[in-house]
Amino acid sequence: MLCLPFLASLARRGEVTNPLLLANSEELPERERLLHLVVGSAEGVRSAIHTMHVLNYADQATWSQLITIPRSGILITPEQGEVFSLLRRDRRRTEL
Repeated sequence: MLCLPFLASLARRGEVTNPLLLANSEELPERERLLHLVVGSAEGVRSAIHTMHVLNYADQATWSQLITIPRSGILITPEQGEVFSLLRRDRRRTEL
């Protein structure tokens, strides 16, 4: 199970009760599935998705709709043998 730092802090305060479960659909045997998770403000997530689209990495239409993270957090349960790497990056906020 993956425990993200902000979820761990909520758990210590007793605020995590029912996390959001993200289903992992079946993958094709000849392909390896990589999951990309972008967490931030709606504007920031849309900007990151747009950037990946411009770089021809991922079409905007292949992303899910934006999902609001519940107060209980997100629970990610990888398959046996999977690993992960986390990139944390700050971006300049746009002026309102």
